[in-house]
Amino acid sequence: MTASTKSTPTASSGPAATEAEPSFEDLAERVDRAVEAAAALDGAAGEAAAELQAAIEEVHRVGLRRIVRAMRERPETRELLFTLVDDPVVHLLLSLHGIVRPDPVTHAQQVLTVVRPQLQSHGGDVAFDHVADGVAYVRLEGACNGCSMSAVTLRNLVEEALVAQVPAIHAVEVLPNEPTPTLISVESMFPRAAALPPGWVDGLGTDDVAPGALVAVHLAADDGTGADVVVVNVDNRISAYRNACAHEGLPLDGALLDVAAGTLTCPWHGFCYDATSGECLSAPGAQLEQLPVRVDGDRIWVRVHT
Repeated sequence: MTASTKSTPTASSGPAATEAEPSFEDLAERVDRAVEAAAALDGAAGEAAAELQAAIEEVHRVGLRRIVRAMRERPETRELLFTLVDDPVVHLLLSLHGIVRPDPVTHAQQVLTVVRPQLQSHGGDVAFDHVADGVAYVRLEGACNGCSMSAVTLRNLVEEALVAQVPAIHAVEVLPNEPTPTLISVESMFPRAAALPPGWVDGLGTDDVAPGALVAVHLAADDGTGADVVVVNVDNRISAYRNACAHEGLPLDGALLDVAAGTLTCPWHGFCYDATSGECLSAPGAQLEQLPVRVDGDRIWVRVHT
């Protein structure tokens, strides 16, 4: 009689191990290869591939927009939506379908942060102004501003870094260094108004928030209540918000104010807002908490509570 032996289950006899998810770089490379291969097809095959790609993209676009719309309308899923946008693969997917707007301003600012120490070591500096139609506008200072060979070299360094590292930028223009205009408020031409209701705080002087400036400050009312506030000046229009990004509530002290575009970009995750309304342009449904503002003479009053 032949003895039978009961086999002991091993790792190889069990369910197949779950494969690791591909990295962001692998996925992006795979997409690039597929697009290049489809573009190389000729005649009817090329047309069929293009139509298939367009049809699939449209299905994805419509479906993703419905998912995002449903998530942003429910408080219990809105925070999850913001968390998902932080994932590079999800962010890329939403960007491809125009649901999340790319933010070249934040990217350009990050590139200049890397370049700036080299400029400063030669006695120069660069100030980012805005991006329009793929052109980055900057102002050069110190040794960067001039006609010497060293100045030209430093300007080329800025241009090469921005064009090479920010896909949305294809050219760089240097703006002349001009004096900042002085804020003249309409209210300053009239007699001082009567005492304001409770909750209003005399927070800043108009000189403290020049055009194009963003100032973070803690304002305290007479009753002891207060708020951390950011005050911005876009073309002499003053706006104030609670100093908290709608994404994760992180402070906006280092936010980038793009006057030309009228946008305010969070320094943490690049969420972009309309600087005068607080509406989020990156994630649907997000909104900065805007505070009432009044300019009285040379003072800026902010209402921190009602």
